[in-house]
Amino acid sequence: MLRALVFDFDGLILDTETPLIDGFADVHAAHDRPFDRDLFLRSVGHAEYTFDPWRAFGPDEDRRELERELQLYKRIRILAQPVLPGVVALMDAARDRGWPIALASNSGHAHCEEHLGRLGLLSRFRVVACREDVASPKPEPDLYRFAINQLGLRAHQAVALEDSRTGSLAAKRAGLWCVVAPNPSTAHHDVSHADWRVGSLAELTLDLLLQRFAPK
Repeated sequence: MLRALVFDFDGLILDTETPLIDGFADVHAAHDRPFDRDLFLRSVGHAEYTFDPWRAFGPDEDRRELERELQLYKRIRILAQPVLPGVVALMDAARDRGWPIALASNSGHAHCEEHLGRLGLLSRFRVVACREDVASPKPEPDLYRFAINQLGLRAHQAVALEDSRTGSLAAKRAGLWCVVAPNPSTAHHDVSHADWRVGSLAELTLDLLLQRFAPK
């Protein structure tokens, strides 16, 4: 029987990924440099994908200053983002039914806890698992295994809520049920390995999850 929800953070609770891409675009525009949005979109949610985001600037540009500008633009955009649809309703439903919730994020504690705190959501999580807590980030299963162990549950007793291919691979490798709700920056991801793809978390209820994933 299902007994818990495990949320990703970036792109699932709060869309921090579109502001990141837009932040890069802001820096490029401020310096009158060409910006290949598709190239940057391919990097979202793919921990194994690497490229030089500042290659349009050449080798002599002060990249530390570019990064400083990026963080400024990104933060302004993130602070304007609402909690994504369905997130709070699912958290409320889990609380009412006595289900604990956990976080499993490739981001660091400082990032996740700052934003969850200002949104009034941090206290809802029994477990906050971030990249500092495990040896390997998603798509490896370590974060989900850590979160489940901290909850004192078995993997099949929890549903992972994700937005990306990398995160959903991690959840499935750890043995959790996995629902993917892509955001605009991850809509192109192949998540055919996940158990269910939805348009947003607003489509879900705990009863629907139980109907879909309860033992037959």
